[in-house]
Amino acid sequence: MKLWSLLFVPALLAAQPANQVTFSKHIAPIIFNNCAECHRPGEAAPFSLLSYQDVARRGKIIASVTQSRFMPPWKAEESSFPFRDQRRLKDADIALLQEWVKQGMPEGDAKNTPALPTFASGWRLGEPDLVVELPAGYKIPADGADIYRNIAIPLGLTENKWVTAIDMKPTARSVVHHVLYFADPTGKVHSRANEGEQIGFSGMRAGGASVTLGGWALGAQPHFFPNGLAMELPKGSDFVIQYHFHPNGKVETEKATIGFYFAKQAPEKQLMSVMLPTTYSLFSGLNIAPGDKDFVLRDSYVLPVDVDAVGAGAHAHYIATRMKMTATLPSGEVKTLLSINDWDFAWQDRYFFQDTQVLPKGTRLDGEVHWDNSAANPRNPSNPPIAVEWGEQSKDEMGMVNLIMTPHAKDDIKLLQQDYNKHQSEVMMQKMKEDPAFAKKIQTLLQQ
Repeated sequence: MKLWSLLFVPALLAAQPANQVTFSKHIAPIIFNNCAECHRPGEAAPFSLLSYQDVARRGKIIASVTQSRFMPPWKAEESSFPFRDQRRLKDADIALLQEWVKQGMPEGDAKNTPALPTFASGWRLGEPDLVVELPAGYKIPADGADIYRNIAIPLGLTENKWVTAIDMKPTARSVVHHVLYFADPTGKVHSRANEGEQIGFSGMRAGGASVTLGGWALGAQPHFFPNGLAMELPKGSDFVIQYHFHPNGKVETEKATIGFYFAKQAPEKQLMSVMLPTTYSLFSGLNIAPGDKDFVLRDSYVLPVDVDAVGAGAHAHYIATRMKMTATLPSGEVKTLLSINDWDFAWQDRYFFQDTQVLPKGTRLDGEVHWDNSAANPRNPSNPPIAVEWGEQSKDEMGMVNLIMTPHAKDDIKLLQQDYNKHQSEVMMQKMKEDPAFAKKIQTLLQQ
């Protein structure tokens, strides 16, 4: 080789095709901004994605799960109103991941790799105003049926507080499927004797705790309520956590730490939600035959007052597939509030709108939930499929879509609550009238 040729070898080796996709330039920003929050030590994800080596080791599976939109876990489709804190990848980002894997996952110049994001140390929303812990650990067996357990924690509040956010750090993430939060101003739950040798008691009634404060589910992010909104936490209240444990083959112990964030003053308006179908579809005839590929329940409710829509959420179990809520305005215009086309029991969240949206009096809310009880549903826990009815265990079903809102005029909260309670009662009475056997079953359930 001639000397002049040798002089060009380093330049040729360093040159990269103009269309080459590299980790340092293209892929690292996508991973660091969308994945690393959970895929790092101490968080819920099973492995880290903080370096080129981490990402290249799993590059093919990352390309696959992002192309199918299984990851990042953001189930809401685009709605009529943009959502806050959206984790949905752009089509261009998904295409870059595909191309990077095709090209052999080159690193590129490591000097060009952006710095890792700065993660909050400890609490994602900053230091809480109050931190409490379960009074003792609760041991979950390796196997058996799902467990619903209510555990009360004294808060020692000497004055009313307004909660803007609650964050929870479970110690047994792999078996805590979801929890619901309640406040008990009466002290009845805390004074109730433990059931068995462990703390708390079983069931889904929360022992009479009357103030609903939200909840936590696998895949959910902690949020501050927007626009200064908050939920009342009466003085002297105990905090009640209703756990849903799903045994996974290994004995685990749960002793969560919970952080509360308080508003400096009471908000001008009060939050509430409308659930469709009502009561998680309990009174809507949820009875799904084996092999039924698209069992659907629907419910509608007309708003009696103007409301400000804050966000939306949904809940169901394994075999649910799709859910949707729309708002038909008095003008006839239809707005999509929430649409999920690939429901996954393992990933549940609340979706807050970037800005509150006024829905005028007379707006009709329509909610629907679809289930697939066929063998073709890969998430069906029963093989072969079995008949599925409404129930509290994971292999049973329930389902709803809910709108989180506040009346536009603060004095309308009682009217809205009373009107929606009337709708719930009408649905319940109609079902119990049509099915006396079901009515007897409900009476037994409510007495538990």
